[in-house]
Amino acid sequence: MSSPVPPGYWIASPTGGGNAVAPTDGDNRYKAVQHKLKTLGTAMDLASNELEALLRGMRTNAQRAERLAVDIANAELDRKFIEMTNQTSVALGGAAVEVRKLHETAQEVSGLAHDARRTHARLYEGLDNIRSSRKERTPKPGFFAH
Repeated sequence: MSSPVPPGYWIASPTGGGNAVAPTDGDNRYKAVQHKLKTLGTAMDLASNELEALLRGMRTNAQRAERLAVDIANAELDRKFIEMTNQTSVALGGAAVEVRKLHETAQEVSGLAHDARRTHARLYEGLDNIRSSRKERTPKPGFFAH
C-alpha cells in the first residue's frame, strides 16, 4: 500500500510501485515545466496501457459469464442463478464501455501533454539556453514592466 501524497503534489504514475510524484507548485522555470509535462505524459501513457489491459480482461470476463449463464441454463439449475450470471455479464460489458471511454481520454491527455511539451520546448528552449549560459543573474519576470 502506498503512502498518501503530500498536499501540493500529484501522483504521476498509476502503478502501485515506483510512483513518480510531481510538485504542483508555482515553479515555472523552463526545466521544471518540461519535467512536469514529461511526467504527466508518461503517467498517461502508463495509465492508457493499464486501462487497455483492464478493458481486454473485462470483455473476456463478460464473455465467460455469458457462456457460463448458458451452461447453467443447460444444466437446468435454478433460474435465479442464470439471471444473476446474465446480470454479471451485462454489468461487466457496461463497465467495459466506461473503461474504454476512460482509456480514450487517457490517450488524448497523453497526446496533449506530449504536444504541449514539444510546443513549450520550441518556444522557450532557446531563451532558457541563453539565460542558463550567462554569468549574470537575470531579473525576475515583470521587472521591466514597471
